[in-house]
Amino acid sequence: MDWLSTTRQAFALLFSGDAGLWAIIFVSLKVSLLAMLIAAPAAIGIGYLLATASFRGRKLLIQLNQGLLASPTVVVGLILYLLLSRQGIFGSLHLLFTRKAMILGQIIIALPVLVAFTLSAVQGADPRVQETTLSLGASRLRAALTTLTEVRFGVMAAIFSAFGRVVSEIGCSLMVGGNIAGFTRNIPTAIALETSKGEFAEGIALGFMLLAVALVVNFSLAFLQGEGGLK
Repeated sequence: MDWLSTTRQAFALLFSGDAGLWAIIFVSLKVSLLAMLIAAPAAIGIGYLLATASFRGRKLLIQLNQGLLASPTVVVGLILYLLLSRQGIFGSLHLLFTRKAMILGQIIIALPVLVAFTLSAVQGADPRVQETTLSLGASRLRAALTTLTEVRFGVMAAIFSAFGRVVSEIGCSLMVGGNIAGFTRNIPTAIALETSKGEFAEGIALGFMLLAVALVVNFSLAFLQGEGGLK
């Protein structure tokens, strides 16, 4: 195989505005961004509560969340497939092989990452921040927002890390999305399909795009964190 020629073809596809290629990129970004918009507020709230509240079962929940961090995405996809299939509990919703199912899967994948990073960030915060805010008469919600503002760089890291994981995962998207052209085919599933067919140019083009997304995510985090993020 002439890799130089194939790479040239890949870049030609990217810059030619190939409709099929950019449709795949659009699906991938749309699904992952929607999943993050839904998952982030709830997960950050859960992470904050686990870091600050004291209740029975708290340690068990933290350990469970840590365990979920290492869960293979294909297992998440398999469980969702069984739940959403015609014989599954939620089969009547007809969500299998839709973008909604992909979003649901990515929400589940993103949650433990967001919770773990937020938990760690809040635990590392100065406890006097919350105590001072409450002593000044602020509500618990206001105190929580103040604390999260103080640890905003950690929360940003949570969001960007979770997005990086979901936008590049393939197992769950393939299981519940079905890799349907123009509908549920995203960047990772398309790369797997095209390379298996020997269409390396399109696979490389999509690989470069996925790498570009990862670099943008990392540079954005460093930029938002300022000089501290570049050290």
